[in-house]
Amino acid sequence: MKFANLQMSVSCLATLALGNINPRFTTCRSGLRASSQQYLSLKDATIDELGAGLDSGQFTSVDLVKAYLDRIGEVNDVLHAVTETNPDALALATELDAERSAGFTRGPLHGIPILIKNNIATDDKLNTTAGSYSLLGARVPRDSAIANKLRSAGAIILGKANLSQWANFRSNNSTNGWSALGGQVYGPYYPNQDPSGSSSGSAVSSTLGLASGTLGSETDGSIISPSSKNNNVGIKPTVGLTSRNLVIPISEHQDTVGPIARTVKDAAIILQAIAGVDPYDNYTSAIPDNGTIPDYVAACQLSALSGARIGVARNAIELLSSSISSAQVTAFEEAISVLEAAGATIVDNTNFTAAAEFLNSTVEMQVLQADFLVNLASYLELLTENPNNVTSLAGVRDFTQSFPAEEYPARDTAVWDDTIFKQGWNNTDPRFWPAYQQNLYYGGEGGLLGAIERNNLDAVILPSDQSPTFAAGVGAPIVTVPLGFSPANMTVVKNSWGLVTDGPNIPFGLSFMGAKFTEAKLIGFAYAFEQRTNIRDQQQPYIVPSTELIDVVGQ
Repeated sequence: MKFANLQMSVSCLATLALGNINPRFTTCRSGLRASSQQYLSLKDATIDELGAGLDSGQFTSVDLVKAYLDRIGEVNDVLHAVTETNPDALALATELDAERSAGFTRGPLHGIPILIKNNIATDDKLNTTAGSYSLLGARVPRDSAIANKLRSAGAIILGKANLSQWANFRSNNSTNGWSALGGQVYGPYYPNQDPSGSSSGSAVSSTLGLASGTLGSETDGSIISPSSKNNNVGIKPTVGLTSRNLVIPISEHQDTVGPIARTVKDAAIILQAIAGVDPYDNYTSAIPDNGTIPDYVAACQLSALSGARIGVARNAIELLSSSISSAQVTAFEEAISVLEAAGATIVDNTNFTAAAEFLNSTVEMQVLQADFLVNLASYLELLTENPNNVTSLAGVRDFTQSFPAEEYPARDTAVWDDTIFKQGWNNTDPRFWPAYQQNLYYGGEGGLLGAIERNNLDAVILPSDQSPTFAAGVGAPIVTVPLGFSPANMTVVKNSWGLVTDGPNIPFGLSFMGAKFTEAKLIGFAYAFEQRTNIRDQQQPYIVPSTELIDVVGQ
């Protein structure tokens, strides 16, 4: 906190304590900058609210960028959520401010700063590394389609968010949120909190208002899990709704890119901008209605749950009972009552018939390993600059094992070792097809899609800590929304690296899971639940940056 602002800040706190102003806003300013204008709290501000402030001239996109950069600087040495900020962010903001001043705006993301996961490639001064030194300095031939769509929508790519290295597809003995380049991401609700992974930095950045929203990617849990553990809304889109071209891959059959944000509507706004057909990703040709994208923002209706048929897969909950606490069980049952009161029909015991078999199967890992061998090499082949000359998984493995900062063997390469030496076959091998078909069965007839079809459901709900794997293999969508927090007297649970995997006030979420390309329905359900509960506001992080717009406007 700036010393010049200390006296004014104390009086602000006193005013807040007296309940005289909404804590989402502040009217306090120091010295010659004193004003009666209200400024949004960046930890809570929505994209619509920021857009309104930009339209009214209350602040500029340059102000927003300055404030977010300062907020990152305040907490990043502790939480390691951001690996790199964009040196061109202020110049981009200036250009977008000029467009707005000339009467032109591109949409709700015009001039809005967004952080993106450090596996989504950008053709600018930022690195795209998946957290590995092996790709430091590598260049791509163009922006990824995702980055290009953000820019076209007027968003400012503020920087790259830290992640679990290689999107949690390297080691069997590492930690969620650790990368060699970025260090260990920590969650903001308890010291040394496990942030979950792999879109850890994206989730933490969203929670604390280090940007207006973020992007993550998911293969199996990497958007939903960190969103759940960091009190966010996360949308894992149907595989093929968002392009994966020039996104460092794991699996073409399961990878997808989606938003992590503080509200359902914010996440819907970001998804609206990045969804769509991309000629560089043929999976996007499966988007229904000749690639027409629904209005996800319009789906945010309080009445969305009225008449909806929502299933509960009790056997999935029971099979994974060790993964959730009693507090989560209680909150989940209370959520069912909220959904019913909102007009939904709850269809209980809409079980995933092959769930037990699936959880004892290795076919998903076989599919991922087979894809990774081919998909990673294809990505590396596209690089226009490749300083470490890594052209295959074997080359990346050799670099990792020989470069001290990669912390091998303390953090092993067991996933890659198994991929190359134990399994040894890729997705062009005859052994791939039966494994892939079995994986589809576990998510289809024997899993989520079968339950939806048999019971004529609009969605299935599960605690978010249990949901991702049941949608992953078949590429189905999930939306997670805050559901609750561990109790204040919760016993602290740590893993072998000392990360707190559960403890007082750590968040958890509720997942709405659906058939392919039903994101609009799921967004509506999540919005209707969010608006009735406002759970996100019931607990605050233990660490919050103090810089606000008030500190930068006019400077």
